[in-house]
Amino acid sequence: MLDEISVSYAPGAPTVLLTGGTGFVGRSVLDALVKAQYQVVNVTRKTVPSPLPGVQDFIIDSLTGGIDWTAPLSGVDVVIHSAGRAHIMNETHSNPLQAFREVNVNATLNLARQAADAGVQRFIYISSVKVNGEETSAGRAFTPNDVPAPLDDYGVSKLEAEQALLELARHTSMDVVIIRPVLVYGPGVKANFERMLSVVDRKLPLPFRTIDNRRSLVFIDNLVDLICVCIKHPAASNRVFLVSDGDDLSIGQILKKLAMAMNKPSYVFAFPYALLNVAAAIIGKKDFLQRLCGSLQVDITDTRECLNWTPPVTIDEAFAITARHYQKKQNGPSHG
Repeated sequence: MLDEISVSYAPGAPTVLLTGGTGFVGRSVLDALVKAQYQVVNVTRKTVPSPLPGVQDFIIDSLTGGIDWTAPLSGVDVVIHSAGRAHIMNETHSNPLQAFREVNVNATLNLARQAADAGVQRFIYISSVKVNGEETSAGRAFTPNDVPAPLDDYGVSKLEAEQALLELARHTSMDVVIIRPVLVYGPGVKANFERMLSVVDRKLPLPFRTIDNRRSLVFIDNLVDLICVCIKHPAASNRVFLVSDGDDLSIGQILKKLAMAMNKPSYVFAFPYALLNVAAAIIGKKDFLQRLCGSLQVDITDTRECLNWTPPVTIDEAFAITARHYQKKQNGPSHG
């Protein structure tokens, strides 16, 4: 079911349909589109209390393969599809792959097919680095040309959606752009990155000084900038792009930079990884330790060269912005 909330468009701008506009990535994309004076059709599951200028909101009950997109797709030039079933750490669904496929594959293809029929020129799909895999070896970064190797149901569903979209592009006049972000962070970030902020803020000692891993990260503003470039760039057509800040850091370097950004002392000390691994296994946190201490790097050379694109925000600036937002939230209004 689609309920329309009518808002007049700003005249003269291209029209973009955005899904997932209330999510961590989608909110920032929506703000950027409004700032750039695009006409926006914002499809969301939540009622919008204060519609933004130039934005037409459509409310959906849920993202399924049975939605009729005729009304929201009318007059749309570009679709940015950032909605989906997110990766879940403690999965409870009896058939997780089926659940991921229903939203990330079937619902995506339903929207894309109707978009192509409606004359949409470009479909930008926000995928995931999990299509490439979960970990890279020393000195080896993922590239968009690697053979995909997803290891979980979420990654499999994202790969299947990518493949189906590119196949659709081969048989229609609509082109497809696929963006695979690494871990996205920024103001309001949750999960592991927020935990690192909390640990640094509380000045807790951490045994990661000698861990020689490398992690690619992407600041939300850098990801959004790339998405906006892909709206119009002709070279983006039917391509897959990896995206990061362009600086790969060890877990120890991440924690030290966060401490510096928060004006806190850094308490990162050396400890044998083998003993850390044993301790993590005992308390059932081996997977969590791997996510912190394993390597996951992406090579964004192709993204830079194809689109003449450079991440506009440095990682030090991004950490500072993220840290300030976290500290302001922790201090709260009662603390001035």
